[in-house]
Amino acid sequence: MRNPFFRSALAGVLLATTALCGAASAQTNPSAQQIINQLKPSGMLSDTTRGIKPLPPSPSGAVAPAMPVSPAASSTGNMSMAPAATTPTQATAATAPSTNLDIEFSSGSANLTPEATAALDQLGQALTSPDLAAYNFKIVGHTDTTGTAAANQVLSEQRAAAVKSYLETKFGVAGSRLQSEGVGESDLLIPTPPNTPNRSNRRVQIINLGQ
Repeated sequence: MRNPFFRSALAGVLLATTALCGAASAQTNPSAQQIINQLKPSGMLSDTTRGIKPLPPSPSGAVAPAMPVSPAASSTGNMSMAPAATTPTQATAATAPSTNLDIEFSSGSANLTPEATAALDQLGQALTSPDLAAYNFKIVGHTDTTGTAAANQVLSEQRAAAVKSYLETKFGVAGSRLQSEGVGESDLLIPTPPNTPNRSNRRVQIINLGQ
């Protein structure tokens, strides 16, 4: 028979562990202020393009990378700088502040759960704040690899549209400020094999498109 003190201590450990897990779960999504900080165009994206970081100070005496010189200009002796070819879409994706939200939908549908609306309420407060009210945003739906790629593409589009509709209805965010699209399982946050459930991959990405 186990010592009563041991049983009491074990119960205390289990309760503490449960409380910590609950607190971690409750902090999965950022607050409205954290979303504002992530979406404000005050920095540059990290290498993973999934969060912003402050611009580092320029090192003293640092030399900027050389720009390519066009052949025609070189032959005449004129140093005409030819910028690298970059489409507007690529430029936006590479420089726009963004954030990821873990939005809980009903299984296999675009129906928002109470947990989802709680997270979206924080997003709605952020988008209607003075800091972000002048900006336009893209809502991108993502899925994990459970099911077929075609079904996940449709589901991601429906979920992004559901988020857009909620923000318009609940917070009065103008539809002209919001775009929605789905990319299905084509841009996994955590690479997984096919038919692998992963909560982190079932995300909604918010991208600041500028004014």
